[in-house]
Amino acid sequence: MSGAVGSNAVAIPGWKHVYSGKVRDLYEAEDPSLHHLILVVASDRVSAFDHVLEPAIPGKGKHLTTLTNWWFDRLDVPNHLATDVPVPAEVVGRATIAKKLEMFPIECVVRGYISGSGWKEYQADGTVCGIPLPEGLTFGGRLPEPIFTPAYKAPMGEHDENITYERCVELVGEANASALRDLSIAVFKRASELAEKAGLILADTKFEFGIDPATGAITLGDEVLTPDSSRFWSKSAWERGERKDSFDKQIVRNWLAENWNQQGQPPALPAEIVDQTADKYAELVERLTQGVA
Repeated sequence: MSGAVGSNAVAIPGWKHVYSGKVRDLYEAEDPSLHHLILVVASDRVSAFDHVLEPAIPGKGKHLTTLTNWWFDRLDVPNHLATDVPVPAEVVGRATIAKKLEMFPIECVVRGYISGSGWKEYQADGTVCGIPLPEGLTFGGRLPEPIFTPAYKAPMGEHDENITYERCVELVGEANASALRDLSIAVFKRASELAEKAGLILADTKFEFGIDPATGAITLGDEVLTPDSSRFWSKSAWERGERKDSFDKQIVRNWLAENWNQQGQPPALPAEIVDQTADKYAELVERLTQGVA
């Protein structure tokens, strides 16, 4: 998370609010025996183009938390959840308690399909994040194999930056870079299999990893495979050639692109855009949690 923002972080007995990102509020335990843990509260805030927007999306924080927990239960990779300490009643349903990790300064982006900024680069140069791709790909087309396209997590207030694998090696070392790439692609493939069972395509996503100080293991942190970090499409719509109906905040991005020149503060979102976005998040949760064992 980058860019601290003003927030209405709730007061939680036994926990001290220490930081607010665009979407999440972080708390540290007042009990010294729990200082290795952090309370992560997912708010209903929504961001786009590096701005937190108004109004919030009702139920969004709960949906993000539900999906993150659902995925962690099904991915065979160490994660940061600490399940032996109960989530405070004030934020139950939209918060997790996690182990503090020594985070890598890398966003591990994996793309299985070509869209978004990757499509723009491919049209111009035939590459995505500098990786040459075959000629003749179409918007929303499936790549021959998922590709690892890392980004550098910029300091607070700055934009994240797409980087080459070679730059990733410079930042975290060859052994860690290789492990992050292989883990990211393996998790992406497993998640893609599960999504397909729900009639969904996982087009792309990002993971964040860190070292667990207690074990030394590379551990999956942050949120995982939610509409805030991933692009999901309807498989049946994709097969019909419809490539823009995604289960995420693309509705918000599209409306802003048409109604704001990205100068000054963004306008308030209309009620129908808020409602449509809330419905997309809820539908994704239902399709995954009800459609996959």
